[in-house]
Formats: sequence, structure tokens, C-alpha cells
Amino acid sequence: MKPVLPERIVCLTEETTETLYLLGEEHRIVGISGFTVRPARARKEKPKVSAFTSAKIDKILALEPDLVLGFSDLQADIAAELIRAGLPVHVFNHRSVAEILGMIRTVGALVGAEAKADSLIADLSAGVEAVRQANADLPKPRVLFEEWDEPLITGIGWVSELIGIAGGEECFPELAGKSLAKDRIVADRDEVIRRQPDIIIGSWCGKRFRPEQVAERPGWQTIPAVANHCLYEIKSCDILQPGPAALTDGLRQLAMLIRSWAEKKQK
Repeated sequence: MKPVLPERIVCLTEETTETLYLLGEEHRIVGISGFTVRPARARKEKPKVSAFTSAKIDKILALEPDLVLGFSDLQADIAAELIRAGLPVHVFNHRSVAEILGMIRTVGALVGAEAKADSLIADLSAGVEAVRQANADLPKPRVLFEEWDEPLITGIGWVSELIGIAGGEECFPELAGKSLAKDRIVADRDEVIRRQPDIIIGSWCGKRFRPEQVAERPGWQTIPAVANHCLYEIKSCDILQPGPAALTDGLRQLAMLIRSWAEKKQK
């Protein structure tokens, strides 16, 4: 007997939506997160039923989904409420490049698209390795990634990993493995001065990165990234969603910034 595959899926975060579109299984999606921007057509085609830590439960129930896909402890309360209402829910909690690929494999299995998932994973893996090889011999800049500014929160695990793949050195590697944002707070900003990052990248969770504000922080004028105007933004939708976008657009932007810095240094 063939398994019954879900035909009405609600995706509470962007990365599962993007994955299902890339697998050609977007017809199964009946609801998405309001923060979804990838792919752009999803916002036009699918009802928006959730934020990140909140959801329109009544609207989700009205869609009669046979599967809800979520992400992380931050959506645990939403998941619990939907489970109590009788819906099947799968919550991912992936925090590394390998786990992102694992998420894609699981999503493919859930919708009976294992072969397409394997092909997508192979393509993404090849792209990641190509970036690694292309920047392998460049000088390695120290990179500070800011996920938030007040308080200063450094990048989560997969971001730190991607910095390394792109040819950089994570400025706060001891924090990268902490899954909760509160555990990645840099309470003493003077520690950033002491670590002297060459590049600062901001991705302030959906709000605009303000390099001029970073440059004005007390004492930061002695930091190479500030002194050399190496303050950049990568939009959160490109790198802070743990899905295909981070392994493609997010990684490519990191690699481009690191290569540009290295080429200037070598002149």
C-alpha cells in the first residue's frame, strides 16, 4: 500500500516554502508565513497565515491542512496549539549546513519527492564546494556577523559555517554553536575592538542595517572594518533563513565580500 502523501501543507517559515517550490511541489502549499519573500511568486499565490512567533490559528484550521511545517523552539507554542487542534505538525530544528540539507531531504520524503530532493541536495552541495574551492587560497579576513544590534547578537551556526566556507574567520566562533539568540549576545562591545574584525556584516533580522551607526560606536574607529569602510549588509531573507537561500545567495554574497577584501589587501 502506497503512503498517503500530504496534499494541503502550511509552511510557517520561508525555507520549507522555498524548498517545496524548488522541488516542483508548490501545488501542495495552502498557507505560508507573512515573512516569505522567496520565491517572490509565493506571496502572490499563497495565503499568509503566520508571522514567526505568532500565527492565525483559526485561518490555518480553516485551510484544513494535512501537514504543518514549522521551525525551532520559537514556534513550539504555535505547534502545540495546532497539535491540540488535531493537526499533524513537523517542526524542524536545523542549525548547520548539513542539517539544512537534511531538512531538504526530509521535506522531499514527506511529499514523495525523494529523487528530486536528492538532485537538489547534489546541486546545492556542489555549489557550496565550488565557493569553498574558489576562495580557499585567499587571505582570510576576520568577520563579525551581526544578527541584531541592540543587544549585539552574533551569527547563528550555519552563518558561521558559511563564513568559513567563503574564506573568512568567524570573529566569535565560541558563540556560533549556541542555538538561542540570547546565548549569542556580546555584552561587552569592547571585546569586538579587541578582536579587530576586518569585515562587519549586518543582517538585522528584517530591519535595515545602518553602517553609519556601527561606525559611530565608541572606540570602534580603531577596528579595521570601520577604518577601511568594510561594513556591509546581507538581507536576512538571503542568509538567516536556514534553507536553500543561505546556501546560494547568502553564501555567494559572503564569498564576494571576502574576495573583494582579499583582492584589495593583495594590491
